[in-house]
Amino acid sequence: MMRAAGLLALLALLTAAPSTQAADAADPAAEAKAFREFFVKKFPQVKLDDFVNGPYSMNEDMRRQWEEKEEFPPYQFALDAGKEMFSQPFKNGKTYADCFDNRGIGVRQTYPMFDATAGKVVTLELALNNCREANGEAPLSYVKDEMASLTAYMAFTSRGKAMDIKLPDDPRARAAFETGKQYFYTRRGQLNFSCASCHVQSPGERIRAEVLAPALGILNAMPIYRSEWSGMGTTSRRFTTCNSQIRGVPLEPQAEEYRDLEYYLSYVSNGLPVSGPGARP
Repeated sequence: MMRAAGLLALLALLTAAPSTQAADAADPAAEAKAFREFFVKKFPQVKLDDFVNGPYSMNEDMRRQWEEKEEFPPYQFALDAGKEMFSQPFKNGKTYADCFDNRGIGVRQTYPMFDATAGKVVTLELALNNCREANGEAPLSYVKDEMASLTAYMAFTSRGKAMDIKLPDDPRARAAFETGKQYFYTRRGQLNFSCASCHVQSPGERIRAEVLAPALGILNAMPIYRSEWSGMGTTSRRFTTCNSQIRGVPLEPQAEEYRDLEYYLSYVSNGLPVSGPGARP
C-alpha cells in the first residue's frame, strides 16, 4: 500500500506514453537506434554501456554504495548454487549443457530468441524448463530461487558480451516484437501506468526510496538480487511484480505477452553488455 501511494504521488507528473521516434520507427533496427538515441539525449552524462546499471547510472551516491557492495555481492550465493545446479546431472545422466549451444556457457546474450519451429519467443527461463522436461525432469517455478540461480550463473558467464538478439525475416517474429512494444506502451491497472510511464518518462525519478531505472538495458542485469525481496528475482518475477505494483492483474509467468515484452526490450538494447546478475535496492 505504501508503494502504491508513492506511485499515486508520481502519477500527477506523468502524461500519456510519449509518441517518440522509438514508438513510431518504421522497422525494428531503426526503432532500436531511435530508442537508444532517446536515452542518450535524455541523459548525456551517462555513458552508453552504463545504462545497464540502471539506477546506479543515475545517482552518484547510489553508485558508490553499489560499487562497495559489489566487492561482496549479495547475489554470490545464487551464483554458487546456479553453478552447482547447472553441472548436476539429470536422472538420465545428461545436464543442462547438453541443451544449449557452447554447452550453455556465454550464451545469455542470445536470449530471448525466436524459435521458428515452435513459432514463438523462447526466453532463457523457458529454454531451461524445456531442457528439464525434455530430460524427464519437472519444470522449475519461474519466480523462485532455483530458476534465478540458474539464470544468474548463465548470465555471469556472458558478462561483458554485447546483447545480440536476432529478429529473423519471419512475420511471426515481427509480430512478437510488435506485441512486446504494444505491451510496453499500453497503460493498465488501477493506477493507469504503462511500463514506459516509469522507465521512459521518469527514469532517475524517485518513487519513495526507489530510483526508477531507464528502459534501455534494463534487462541486461537480470536476474537481480533486490533488498526489497531479500533474495533473487527472475525476469518473470520482475514483470509480475510490476503489474501488481500498479494494481493490475499479473499474467502467468512466461505468458506470451511477457515473453514478447522481453523480446522487445532485449532487442532495443542490442549492443549493450550483459551485466547480470545484478543487485538493486
